Amino acid sequence: MPIRATPARGRRRSTFSVLAVAALAGCGPSAPAARQPAANGFVAGADTPADCLAEVWRAQAAPDKPFDRAHDAADGGAISCATGTSASQFASALAAIRAAAASGDKATLIGEVALPLLYIDESGRKRELDRNALAAGADQVFSPRMLSLLRRTRLEDLSVVPQEGAFADLGAVWLAAGRTGGRPRIVTIDRQALNEAAAAKPGER
Repeated sequence: MPIRATPARGRRRSTFSVLAVAALAGCGPSAPAARQPAANGFVAGADTPADCLAEVWRAQAAPDKPFDRAHDAADGGAISCATGTSASQFASALAAIRAAAASGDKATLIGEVALPLLYIDESGRKRELDRNALAAGADQVFSPRMLSLLRRTRLEDLSVVPQEGAFADLGAVWLAAGRTGGRPRIVTIDRQALNEAAAAKPGER
């Protein structure tokens, strides 16, 4: 079932990530804004990545501190400061997303999405999709090229933007955590950005 989209009207922050705005701020440099970032809680009042990690770990029952320390740095700043969660949470979420994309299991992929999902089509038109709309349009949202991206996206491929989340391939996919220390979920799928990224890397189409 095709998804009917309306023309994009400027930037909008997802309800999911706005609710995640917690108490962290000021860790790491600000990265350039992308087409449609998903607003994400970042750690306010923390001065260094170590402070951000400490805040994140306090919210987790069993943090993987060695992994988080070793992998906190990302393009755009510290993962913990920019997103309000840890590298190990991103790694776990991405592993599940890769497995679902590799098997073509769209039902599991939908389980890795924060609803409503912000979907941007190839023409730049955007729409918020609830569970029913996403299920009906899953073949369009999770196109073969998008599945290819999700199959190969790893922690080291992410860039972060403070208060907005983490993205891959020019913002073709954005992830954000709903609470401090939480598991990131997909908040934006942008097929226009995906096509632009593929055009910039023709060998990886």
